[in-house]
Amino acid sequence: MDTGSEALARLAEERVDHRFKGLPPDADGLTVAELTAQRRNLFRDGFTSPVLALSAERLEHNLALMESYASRHGLAFAPHGKTSMAPQLFRRQIEHGAWGITLAVPHQVRVARAFGVRRVFLANELVDAAALRWVAGELAADPEFRFVCYVDSVRGVELMDAALRGAARPVEVVVELGAGEGARTGVRTEAEATAVAEAVAGAAALRLVGVAGYEGEVPEADPERVRSYLRRLVALAAGLDRGGHFGDAEEIVVSAGGSAWFDAVADVLAGLPGFSRPVLKLLRSGAYVSHDDGHYSRLTPFTRIPQEGALEPAFRLWAQVVSRPAAGQAFANAGKRDAAYDLDLPTAQAVRRDGVERPATGITVTGLSDQHAWLRTEPEADVEVGDWIGLGLSHPCTSFDKWQLIPVAEADGTVVDYIRTFF
Repeated sequence: MDTGSEALARLAEERVDHRFKGLPPDADGLTVAELTAQRRNLFRDGFTSPVLALSAERLEHNLALMESYASRHGLAFAPHGKTSMAPQLFRRQIEHGAWGITLAVPHQVRVARAFGVRRVFLANELVDAAALRWVAGELAADPEFRFVCYVDSVRGVELMDAALRGAARPVEVVVELGAGEGARTGVRTEAEATAVAEAVAGAAALRLVGVAGYEGEVPEADPERVRSYLRRLVALAAGLDRGGHFGDAEEIVVSAGGSAWFDAVADVLAGLPGFSRPVLKLLRSGAYVSHDDGHYSRLTPFTRIPQEGALEPAFRLWAQVVSRPAAGQAFANAGKRDAAYDLDLPTAQAVRRDGVERPATGITVTGLSDQHAWLRTEPEADVEVGDWIGLGLSHPCTSFDKWQLIPVAEADGTVVDYIRTFF
């Protein structure tokens, strides 16, 4: 058994207790493996509200869909792990063909390495000396570990080189191209990119291997603006290649792709010019793994390319109606501690009473307190104290991070797995 498999196996040995909200109180002291083997039902076997669940069937559908999409378009895929921070899902993504895992900060890389991830793309600048020394140690200890991160300034290159002096293996870097004025990180001009590339050439501890960017930051993004930025990214890679800036790199990395415009990434990267060596076309979309009922359900490229398939929202937050103080108002016991609310409020999807589930007709979430969902109820709403309300969530990245152990349930409510997160 490899180190990553051993670490994943140890997750199943963890004891269930008060740390994990929503789980059955009478499961305290069981290992996760023992609880899983009981195949409890989410609605009948002691789970307490609120409880977040992932759909087993929809999770598998989404994993398979993005695997086939990337393969069909000739893209390597490094899904962004910050979405879930769940090593079990990292492993499933890699089993579904992922090249590696994208991450954003050093702690996330440490989690991935603890669970055996061998290829990490850090979609961020990294100038923390302690973190860089740790990365250098990982590279020295494991010849199969590959680590790539952004650079966007000469000063950043100098700091990295100083922190890594004497490292056994150089750290691979890509020049990040900013998505425009007022966007996030990244060089703003091709001249700045060339200056950074030249600084990397003079840094013994670094190796330039490509370019990268995030088209989701394009100001006033629309299909043409996004494609224009991506064409500029490709042109930057080609220009640096012609200038000999990639040195002894075995391949050139060109990376982009959030969860809103990966169809544009696929289109633009399909038409690359000639390069001096092979090109790794690396897509980084991450929200697909659970998808959602809000932000990404509106933005997903599959709405523009329905012939390529459709992602399915895999999250459902189950809360219980605890108060019905007025004819047009009710309160459920899930709030900001439990549900994402940074982009959209949750949406009422279903009501369960006495084992029967029906649509949440006439019920709207109008606000969240720390531990309560405010529900507006129309005259046609059939809702009582004690009912369970199934809420759809918006923005997976701020849904996963509120739950340490998430049941994975089949359509009939049978819980077949538990996903551990590390935020």
